[in-house]
Amino acid sequence: MKIGFIGAGNMATALATGIGEPALVSDVVPGRAQALAKELGGEAVSSNAELAERVDVVFLCHKPGGLAQIAEEIDADAVVSIVGGTAVADVEAAYPGAAVYRFMPNIPAEVREGVLCYVRGGRASEGPEAEILELVGRVGIVIEVPDESMDAATALMGCAPAFYALVVEAMVDAGVRAGLQPADASRMAIETMRGTATVLRETGGDTAGLRGRVTSPGGSTARGTAALERGGIRAAFSDAVDAVVRR
Repeated sequence: MKIGFIGAGNMATALATGIGEPALVSDVVPGRAQALAKELGGEAVSSNAELAERVDVVFLCHKPGGLAQIAEEIDADAVVSIVGGTAVADVEAAYPGAAVYRFMPNIPAEVREGVLCYVRGGRASEGPEAEILELVGRVGIVIEVPDESMDAATALMGCAPAFYALVVEAMVDAGVRAGLQPADASRMAIETMRGTATVLRETGGDTAGLRGRVTSPGGSTARGTAALERGGIRAAFSDAVDAVVRR
């Protein structure tokens, strides 16, 4: 299956890199298209129309405001959209003759540890759905969600890498203030986050069980957790998710 990416920004690059197939690439910034095409072993093309003519599936990775204009430029039978904040119905209205598949990937897709939320278009079964799911499944887990839940999903898995990075920064800063070397504090925070995620995955997301195994009554973890609760950690994350959904 020949694939092409219209748009070569950060999320498109993460997804394309994780998929790992040569692809055609177009972008409003020619140098960006050339850079991604070189990384993929593919080809940068000068127009969206040329790209669509030469591929089997078009990945829409452009800004939301470009949906109508780009749809007028190309003819596509199968469209994968990662256009932010754009419902399947809107993409189908722009591409009435195409099978449409909406995904929201996250940055860890580039190392094949991503999460992709998926919404099937009304004509998905008429197109190469199995082949598309195989391609994107290479970059991580695929979770099918209702279209109306995509904003909430974006907050939890699309924005969360930045939220988690902020947590790591805060932990590192605290560790350095307590006397650790920055490199050691960074390695401890990152590797502990990675290991904790693995334990939670293996135990079916049993956060209470994990906390219980680490926390002794009146011990260090209990005191630290109490400090986090006093600092409003739950409210802060709730506010962050609400801010994304309300956008």
